[in-house]
Amino acid sequence: MVSKRFILESRRLINLTWPLLIAQITQMLMGVSDTIMAGRYDAVDMAAVALGFSITIPLLCFLQGIALALPPIISRLQGSKSFDNVADASQQAGYVLLSVSLIMLLLYPLAPALVALFPMEQDLYLITVDYVRYVILAMPGFALYQWLRNFCEGLGKTKPTMIITVIGLGFNIVGNYIFIYGAGPIPAFGGAGCGIATSIVIYAMMLATYFYARFAPALSRYNLFSRWYQPSLFSMLRTFRLGFPVAMTLLFEVTLFAVVALLLAPFGANTVAAHQVALNFSALMFMFPLSLGMAVSIRVGYRIGQQQTKQAAVAVKSAINIGLVVAIGTASFTLLAKGLITSMYTTDRAVYELANALLIYAALFQFSDAIQVISANALRGYKDTTAMFIITFIAYWLIGLPCGIILGRTAWVTDAPMEAAGFWIGFIVGLSSAAVLLGARLWYIQRQRHCQILAG
Repeated sequence: MVSKRFILESRRLINLTWPLLIAQITQMLMGVSDTIMAGRYDAVDMAAVALGFSITIPLLCFLQGIALALPPIISRLQGSKSFDNVADASQQAGYVLLSVSLIMLLLYPLAPALVALFPMEQDLYLITVDYVRYVILAMPGFALYQWLRNFCEGLGKTKPTMIITVIGLGFNIVGNYIFIYGAGPIPAFGGAGCGIATSIVIYAMMLATYFYARFAPALSRYNLFSRWYQPSLFSMLRTFRLGFPVAMTLLFEVTLFAVVALLLAPFGANTVAAHQVALNFSALMFMFPLSLGMAVSIRVGYRIGQQQTKQAAVAVKSAINIGLVVAIGTASFTLLAKGLITSMYTTDRAVYELANALLIYAALFQFSDAIQVISANALRGYKDTTAMFIITFIAYWLIGLPCGIILGRTAWVTDAPMEAAGFWIGFIVGLSSAAVLLGARLWYIQRQRHCQILAG
């Protein structure tokens, strides 16, 4: 029989999750709109946007990872009713994020050298450099946006993020049109115009989130802007130590898939294209468990702040159960509609057939993917981020990738290299390993917390 606690926690998780899901999908659509609109201008500009995005996304992910340290900190303070400490803790996180972003801003004059690390034709190189420069200029704005966004989300206010991101997508499309194609006195910048539009939209979203955080009646009791606290090196380092492993975990995932694309290059353009089709769709499906994981980190932090370790465990159990139900739905959809999905990406028959086969593997790893991302975010709620960092590194880079290389690039196990299929089996092995190890760590932390409460 399902308990009332389980039902209550599930409802709260769903209420937190659905705005986060829409925000995450909308954020993905910004990248999609950049690619499509630059591609309609010129193929070289589309390639420049893709390359520029690949170069700048690790920086953006690093800032986002640091910012993700904030929700469990302030949700725990909220749970313990330490409302007066929320502003101080939040501002210390803001100092950390702004400091890191200003260091990233120093990369602006180094953009040509950074892009030159990737051999390419001169016209492609010039557009890519411009795109990278424009996005680098947005780093302080992105840091402050992530700070304010995670402040709101840590206090359970996830709908403003959704609304601001959806509006931001509209502005991004308009901005792309203006700066890619030119309008009135504004010249056509081509693919580099996507970088200008992205930078403007980031600062606009930062300002919109600032106005909400400052003037929303629901947040007035936390007095985020009523008083400015001096930077505390101890508090800043504590926040950085909590966020750094999360940032590195995000980088592990981003760079892993980029490395696999490079390792598949010798097998030809069709193989790489099919891999990208399956990967792009998988990233969309991943938004479901990721959003649920972000919600459970907030709930766990809140319950730990209340000293309710059993209820924190119920929140985790609810999230994993919901995640598995969703995985059944998304995996079934992937298998049943794989032909339709692939046809939306390509009309090339060879790419179509190979991508169809890879989507079968994509359906299979959605179960372990759901468990591992929810478990990882639950650990973030428990402030156990270092273990998450170590486990994901081992699972992705020491188990999954070597397995993929052995199956995909060699004939050690099979009669011939399995190419892309081998790497996707490696993904399944790596994600399954992460699910088991993170699940075990989560169980250990829950037992430890419960024992500490009983002893106290």
